[in-house]
Amino acid sequence: MDKILLDYLHHQIIPKYKSLDEAHQIEHVEQVIHDALKIARDYHVNLDMVYVIACFHDLGLLIDRKIHHIIGGEMLVSDQMIQSYFNSEEIHLMKEAIEDHRASNENPPRSIYGKIIAEADRNLDPLTIFKRTIQFGLSHYGQLTIDEHLERAYTHINEKYGPNGYLKLWLNTEQNQAGLMKIHMLLNNKSQLINILQQIYDEIEK
Repeated sequence: MDKILLDYLHHQIIPKYKSLDEAHQIEHVEQVIHDALKIARDYHVNLDMVYVIACFHDLGLLIDRKIHHIIGGEMLVSDQMIQSYFNSEEIHLMKEAIEDHRASNENPPRSIYGKIIAEADRNLDPLTIFKRTIQFGLSHYGQLTIDEHLERAYTHINEKYGPNGYLKLWLNTEQNQAGLMKIHMLLNNKSQLINILQQIYDEIEK
């Protein structure tokens, strides 16, 4: 990637994630970048575009969580630096990919770029999922007791990642399939999963 564009992304775009909740900090976007590029190597795509999409994918959370995927696409389209490096067709594809990345999206992404970023954003490592769930709860539901936090986390994990959860995988990546299977196994033993969530909660609250 062009060094000027790369410096712009790392000094002007990625640092904005510092203003988000603990589950969407710089560590998250860097992981999405890493996983997206890893997945993209199996497809005939523009890696610079994949990199940019990953950088912008959750920026809309700065404005409104419910429509952050729409806002993020608009942020990319209106970014003058992005406009100077990519043509209108490429920008349109990147905008659509950001719009299509959310886990609750019932329709498949409109392009391979959307599928790549959606898959990378899943990051179905169980402990990472559990930690982000607890972090989100602490950031948004500070009034809950410890037991209520743990129950909320378990319910969310089951509703999103369970056998009947709303999360969908659009590409058959071995890493995410294996992670989802592990989560399903843990959901079958609620007391064990609650104990794991308790340990994560205690570690965060130290």
